[in-house]
Amino acid sequence: MIDQARGGDLLDALANLVTDFDGDRLVALFAERAELRPDPFADLVLGRNDIRAYWASAVDAMGQPEVTVERHWVSGDTVLASWHASYVSADHSRTRLAGFVTIELVDGSIERLKVWSSRRSSAGF
Repeated sequence: MIDQARGGDLLDALANLVTDFDGDRLVALFAERAELRPDPFADLVLGRNDIRAYWASAVDAMGQPEVTVERHWVSGDTVLASWHASYVSADHSRTRLAGFVTIELVDGSIERLKVWSSRRSSAGF
């Protein structure tokens, strides 16, 4: 069972890994056979190594990323959170996202992470 404070710490750690990627710190949060669903319609990313590669690729495509967790809830071993983020794309457009995430823990490690988001881009400079 996870408490509210630990849930907030976990979300902060994940947000920091978007702005300051470290593959070792990332995989340390996940169970060996963890699942990442980056979008409800995207393919499932399975296992620490594939999650690390997916996350590294996604972060590499983001310039000046910012992530804010707006509010979070904890129920048993599940953390739920609303969030928003922004980054600059290679074409210099600013992309803004807002969404919701669910994180299911087993023995303190992330077993399942699911993300839903809405995206909007603005013209580059």
